[in-house]
Amino acid sequence: MPNVAIARKARLSPFRHIALGTWRTAYDPSIYGSVTLRMDEALRYLEAYRAATGRHLTVSHMMARVVGEVLHRMPELNALLRWRRIYLRRDVSVFFQVAIEDPSTGAIDLSGIKIESPHTKALGTIIDEFEARAAKVRAHRDSELEHSRGMLHRVPAFAIHGVLRLLSLLSYTFNLDLRWAGVPRDPFGSAMITNVGSLGLEAAYAPLVPFSRVPLLIAMGAVEQVPLVEAGEVVVGSVMRLFATFDHRVIDGAHAAHMVGIAREWMEHPFERFEPIPERAALGPADGPEPPAVPA
Repeated sequence: MPNVAIARKARLSPFRHIALGTWRTAYDPSIYGSVTLRMDEALRYLEAYRAATGRHLTVSHMMARVVGEVLHRMPELNALLRWRRIYLRRDVSVFFQVAIEDPSTGAIDLSGIKIESPHTKALGTIIDEFEARAAKVRAHRDSELEHSRGMLHRVPAFAIHGVLRLLSLLSYTFNLDLRWAGVPRDPFGSAMITNVGSLGLEAAYAPLVPFSRVPLLIAMGAVEQVPLVEAGEVVVGSVMRLFATFDHRVIDGAHAAHMVGIAREWMEHPFERFEPIPERAALGPADGPEPPAVPA
């Protein structure tokens, strides 16, 4: 009689196959932290932008701009480890995790898209790039990504960890361009962002992905309306929690505090930090529409 009645999972998605080859143990140099942001003005800006442009701006698009600004203003975070030394990247990019569905089985898998230099781009440009690339990923029409995912999925389970370590070694430690072999150039960028709130989760800490060499991962929780105390009065306000996982070999608490300051500066004062609302540049925080009870 076995201790536990079990049966081997018959089929693994490409991401799950890669995940099993990535982490051998739960031990790593990760630090976890969270911060709660007031979102009333961000939602007001978002609704004003949609009303003025007809474009479906989301909190994720705004966060891409904010994280790009963090990495631009704190270049020591825009780094990767090689030969046990820290190397600073010249370019800023953010990677968004995207849920996709297997067309034959309906199983959910994870993939992603990378936005280059978000700190230099207008929100409209970020929206266009995000939607176009996400559509290609979900439709399995990103040939470069599909080729690399399919290649890794064919690697036997016993070898996947070694293969991932080898690809990381060649791509980052030796800094080789492996596009000729079907491996995208720097596919994960400077930092990873995942919107767990869009999945209905209020909170989640996501693990770092060692072979990606990305030292910062941010999970966005759901935007909620909660009771808050302001000047001794209880009021209802919108908040969102950010959950950060970072590599302590690169990032420490002082860096985290600075990151929080920049995130608050942009998300809590969006009319002053993001671009003016098109054709409504004079619109101020008090003039915008009220934030919705449940933001899209």
